[in-house]
Amino acid sequence: MKAVILCAGKGTRLYPVTLTMPKPLVPVANKPLLQYAIDTLTKMGATEIGLVVDSLDSPIRERLGDGKDTVGVPLTYIAQTNPKGLAHAVKLCQPFVGDEPFIVYLGDNVFQDRMDVLYQQFQETGASAALALTEVPNPSAFGIAELDGGKIVRLVEKPKDPPTNLAVAGVYVFRADIFDAIDHIKPSWRNELEITDAIQYLLDQGKSVIPYIVNGWWIDAGKPDSIMLANQLILEQLPFTPVDLQDPRVEGESHVSHRVLLGENTRIIDSVVRGPAIIGNNVIISNAYIGPYTSIGNNVVIEHSEIEHSIVMACCTIKNIDGRIDASLIADNATVIHEPKKPNTHRFVLAENSLVQLI
Repeated sequence: MKAVILCAGKGTRLYPVTLTMPKPLVPVANKPLLQYAIDTLTKMGATEIGLVVDSLDSPIRERLGDGKDTVGVPLTYIAQTNPKGLAHAVKLCQPFVGDEPFIVYLGDNVFQDRMDVLYQQFQETGASAALALTEVPNPSAFGIAELDGGKIVRLVEKPKDPPTNLAVAGVYVFRADIFDAIDHIKPSWRNELEITDAIQYLLDQGKSVIPYIVNGWWIDAGKPDSIMLANQLILEQLPFTPVDLQDPRVEGESHVSHRVLLGENTRIIDSVVRGPAIIGNNVIISNAYIGPYTSIGNNVVIEHSEIEHSIVMACCTIKNIDGRIDASLIADNATVIHEPKKPNTHRFVLAENSLVQLI
């Protein structure tokens, strides 16, 4: 079975982090967002995966290569250099998938549900398409599916009077007739080819489109707050082994609570770490406090500082910070330090669309 992950977007809602890092590579619980999509698809039965990227020299390709040694499944890269909507991205995949049924997965989505049976149900019914749907409290903010007799009969984009609370959640299964449907639609008011319009075309032609109701939570991890929420939810699910009191990685007057994962060659020195938390390899935590729902990447140094409910990516340095860092997303190679010099001032070197809050 072939699957496609759409990950060519610019990730503007995550600027400045995504100015230099594609959004699918942003880590959640120390794994790139893209890895969760790949894991879900392989558990659904995918044996080949196509990645729609913004160019063939994407950092995603540099990181994952052909996939065999990095993610355990062959990867094919498909360039969408001039994005014109999700349906346009799907159409570009036609040479890759051919006439076979295939799965489409939006690369910034994270699910609690592994959706193991979605493809099986699709095959058993002979439907032209299957859509993952999830219940939402604010259906007017989403594309909503209207059902009748166990089938989808209509899709409505951000309806004022929603027929259901079932939002289209970013995982689709299609047969090859989706490509003909895309050929028959026109750009929307956004000047994009919308995948919902192509699915509606299938419905208008009398084709069967079935729902799959997602179990558990669903996160569209496109904004910093949703990234932090995904990090929290995934950390709650990780299997933790209690850190042994005699663990050589825990030094001095340190206390490491349960539900903490420590990487190799990491040192916790005279510090407190409270889980759930994950700390990568070659990390030094000294005279510091690491609070719940914190993910710290490899090769990080945190000294004389406090941080919780945050993501710190690889090769960062945090030193001598007064007060606690909270709900923060700190990208690779960032340095956050306090120099105890007079006058007591603040100095910033910030990228476009940066956010600084002094509380």
